[in-house]
Amino acid sequence: MLQAPEITPEIIEKDGLYRDMGLTDEEYQLIKNILKRQPNFTETGIFSVMWSEHCSYKTSKPLLKKFPTKAPHVLQGPGEGAGIVDIGDGQAVVFKIESHNHPSAVEPYQGAATGVGGIIRDVFSMGARPIAILNSLRFGNLTTGRVKYLFEEVVNGIAGYGNCVGVPTVGGEVQFDNCYEGNPLVNAMCVGLIDQKDIQKGIAAGIGNTVIYAGSRTGRDGIHGATFASEDLSEESESKRPSVQVGDPFMEKLLIEACLEVIHCDALVGMQDMGAAGLTSSASEMASKAGTGMEMDLDLVPQRELDMTPYELMLSESQERMLLVAEKGREQEIIDIFEKYGLQAVAVGRVTDDHQFRLLHKGKVVADIPVDSLAEDAPVYHKPSAVPAYFEEFQKMDAYYPEVKSHGEALKALLQQPTIASKEWVYDQYDSMVQTNTVFAPGSDAAVLRVRDYDKALAMTTDCNSRYIYLDPETGGKIAVAEAARNIVCSGARPLALTDGLNFGNPDKPENFWQMEKSVDGMSEASLKLNTPVISGNVSLYNESNNQAIFPTPVVGMVGLHESLDHITPSFFQAKGDAIYVIGEANSEFGGSELQNVMENKYFGKAPAIDLDVEVKRQSQLLKAIQSGVVASAHDLAEGGLAIALAESLFSKEELGCEVDLNGDLTVQLFSETQSRFLVSVKPEHQTAFESLVEDAKCIGKVTASAGLVVKQSEGIVVDEKVETLKGLWKGAIPCLLKSKA
Repeated sequence: MLQAPEITPEIIEKDGLYRDMGLTDEEYQLIKNILKRQPNFTETGIFSVMWSEHCSYKTSKPLLKKFPTKAPHVLQGPGEGAGIVDIGDGQAVVFKIESHNHPSAVEPYQGAATGVGGIIRDVFSMGARPIAILNSLRFGNLTTGRVKYLFEEVVNGIAGYGNCVGVPTVGGEVQFDNCYEGNPLVNAMCVGLIDQKDIQKGIAAGIGNTVIYAGSRTGRDGIHGATFASEDLSEESESKRPSVQVGDPFMEKLLIEACLEVIHCDALVGMQDMGAAGLTSSASEMASKAGTGMEMDLDLVPQRELDMTPYELMLSESQERMLLVAEKGREQEIIDIFEKYGLQAVAVGRVTDDHQFRLLHKGKVVADIPVDSLAEDAPVYHKPSAVPAYFEEFQKMDAYYPEVKSHGEALKALLQQPTIASKEWVYDQYDSMVQTNTVFAPGSDAAVLRVRDYDKALAMTTDCNSRYIYLDPETGGKIAVAEAARNIVCSGARPLALTDGLNFGNPDKPENFWQMEKSVDGMSEASLKLNTPVISGNVSLYNESNNQAIFPTPVVGMVGLHESLDHITPSFFQAKGDAIYVIGEANSEFGGSELQNVMENKYFGKAPAIDLDVEVKRQSQLLKAIQSGVVASAHDLAEGGLAIALAESLFSKEELGCEVDLNGDLTVQLFSETQSRFLVSVKPEHQTAFESLVEDAKCIGKVTASAGLVVKQSEGIVVDEKVETLKGLWKGAIPCLLKSKA
C-alpha cells in the first residue's frame, strides 16, 4: 500500500500517479488551479474518488437533468440519500436503487451483500424504516462454470445479508444474455416507510456543531471502490479484490435501530451514510449541501488496522458506518444512544464557516480543499454522440416473422428460457416474510406490503427489457417505465414515482453515449406521461469486458399505492368459470422477443412500438376496473407474449386450466410482444361492468377445472398441454442448467 508521507506532490506529477487513481491530465491541472498548488497524495486521492463517475456523475449529469423530478406528491427528489413520496396520513415512502456491478464481478458474494447493505443505509439515513428489498440482476447464459458461479454467489450474497438484517427481500427480476457474461449487473433497491415529521437530510449545518462518526471501525477494505466502479472490467480487475468491501448484516441491524432512535433526538442536525468514497463523500457532501466547511481530526477515527494513513482512512469503503452532525454541547445525547446498541460513536470534527474541507493527522494538516470543488463543482463533460451502424441497419430491416411449426412445442421451449423460467430457485433463498407485512411475495407482477394499522398498501417492482433498448434505446426506455407501471397497476395500485439504475457501457465511445441519451429521452417522456417522476437513482457506466459493452440496461424501480386493501389484485387466475380477457390487440412484433432469441439466438430488427397515450388510457381504465371490484386477476403481457402470460396465470397452487379461442395468425396472437397489453380474469357476473370500463378488452375464453392449457381456432384445438407438464418445465429450467456440466 502506498504511504502518503513518502510520496511528494512532485513525485505524483512526475510519475503520473494521479492517472493510476483515474484522473486525467486535464483534471489534475484543474485541481492545481483550484488549490493554487500541487495536491499532496491524500488530496489527490480525495479528488480522484469525488470526481469519479460513480460519485460526481460528470458524464451523465447533462442527461439526468432531462428527467421530470417534481410533482405535488414528491417530498424529496434526487440529491439526498433517497427520494421521498407522500402517501397520505402524514406518512411517506422512501426508496432508491443502486448498482454494485464491478464488485460483484470480482467478489460476487460480498459485492452483492454490500450492495444490499449500502442501499439499506441510504434509506434509513433519511429517517425511514427499511421495509423491503428488491433487486434487478443480469448474467450471461447459464452455460459456463464462471457464469453459474457468479449467479449462485450473487444470490447467496443477497440472501446472506438481507435475511440476517431483518428486511424482507420481496421482489425483483433476473435476466440472462450473452452480453453480461463478463460483466454481471447487480442492482439493489430498498423501500422504507417514514412519518413525514421524521424526515432527515444529510447536511452539516450550524457553525461549531460537532461531527460524529458512528458504527464499524474503518479498515483497508474498499479503498478506491468508487474509482474501480468507474472503469472498464479487464483481466486486471481480479487484482482489485481489495476494492470490494466486506459486510456485517448484524452490525447493520443494530445501526438501523440506533439511527431510527437518534432521529427523535433534537440534538441531531444531519445524518448520512458512508457509501461510495466512504468518509470523503459523506463529510464533503454534507458540508457542501449546507454551505459550510468541515474540519476533522483523523486520529480520532475508529480504526481496526494499525498505521492507517490519511489516504487510507479517507478512501476506505468499510461498511456499516454513518456520519452525523450534532448540536455543540449535546454530543453525548447521541453517543449514548449508539452505545445503548453496543455501537461506537465518537466526535471526530466540527462544522466550520470557511467552506474548506480540512483534515488533520498527527497534528498536521494533511488536506485543505475548497469543499464545493469536491461535490458541487466537479467537472461536467458533454460527450460526443453517434448513431450506431447496427441501429441504422435494424431500422431498415423488414419485420422479422418466426416460422413456428408447433405452437405447443414453442410454448414449452419458451418456458424453459432462463429469463422466462421460474426464479423460485432464487427467491426461495430470500426471507420475504420477515416483518410480517408481505401480502404478495416474489413471483407476482409486483410485490405488495400492507402499511400496518392503515387501510392501504404499497406495491413495488423492478423492470427493464434491455433487448428492446439495444434495438431502439428511445422506444426501449419508454417501454421500461411503462412496463414497471403496468406491473404496479396489475396489482391494483396507482404508480407514484420511480428510481432508476442506469447501467451502460463506456461513455467515451460515442455509440454508447448515444444509447444513454436516447434511453433517457424515452424514459423521461414516459415518466412525464405516466406521472411517475424520477425521485432518485444511480448511474453505473463502464460496464464492459474484453471491449464488449453490455446491452444498455436502465433499470426502473417503481412504487405504487393501494388506496385500500380491497384493491390488492393477484396475477394468477382465481376460479373456474371466470372469463378471460385480453386488453389490446396483438401486432406482428418479434424484434427483441424471447421467441426470436430461441429461434435465432440473437436479436435484430425493430423493437415493439409503444403509444404512450394508449398506455395511459389502458392503465387508467384497468385500475378503475380493479378499484370498482370487478377484476379477479390481472397480469401484464411481457416476454413471450400471451402464451407465457396464460401459462404463468395457471402456475399458482390451485388446480386450474384455461380454454381460449383465438382468431388470426396464431404465432402473432400467442407470442408477439406488442406493448400495452394485459391478461385479465373476471367473474361472470362482473363481465358487463368490466366491459363498460375497459374499452379495448376482448373476451377470449374462460378458466377451467381441467388443469390444461387449451387454445382453439376455427379448425379446432391447436394447443393442448397439461398445466402440470408446463409448470414442471418452467420450474425445473434453472435448477437443471445449474446442475448440468459446463
